Amino acid sequence: MKIKNYMLLPLVAVLTTGCASIVSDSQYPVSMTSNPTGANFEVRNEQGRVIHQGVTPGTVTLKAGDGFFSGANYTIVFKKEGYGDQTNTLSPNIDGWYVANILFGGLIGLLIVDPATGAMYKLPASSNATMQAASASASESSSVTIVDISTLTDEQRASMIRVM
Repeated sequence: MKIKNYMLLPLVAVLTTGCASIVSDSQYPVSMTSNPTGANFEVRNEQGRVIHQGVTPGTVTLKAGDGFFSGANYTIVFKKEGYGDQTNTLSPNIDGWYVANILFGGLIGLLIVDPATGAMYKLPASSNATMQAASASASESSSVTIVDISTLTDEQRASMIRVM
């Protein structure tokens, strides 16, 4: 009787779990890199909340799923003084092991376990930013001239835009 129970245990495990839940994972390490290195980064979830901050190079572990049959999408903002900010989007893909449920995991894994745990999704291994040096808004040879409004012609006054 005990031998029969031990033989049924793998069968029960296969029937009550999904392939991606067994072989894969629902959280993935994502490498954050930038050129140049030393950029600050923020990882934001779909609601716009910052869920992680760090400095490149760095690694962050992120959930692949965001609810039943819903993959987690993230926005990564890279910032470094002297460089323009760069924003990347990190979106999940269907994990190949999830498709294996058709052969091995059955309907329970395909429709319940893997979608509920987020194991049906896989995140990219990295997010990289190639940052561009910030350009000055005014050229070095530009100058500012201050004039009294009474010295302007009617045409110049007509082309003025009121600021306040």
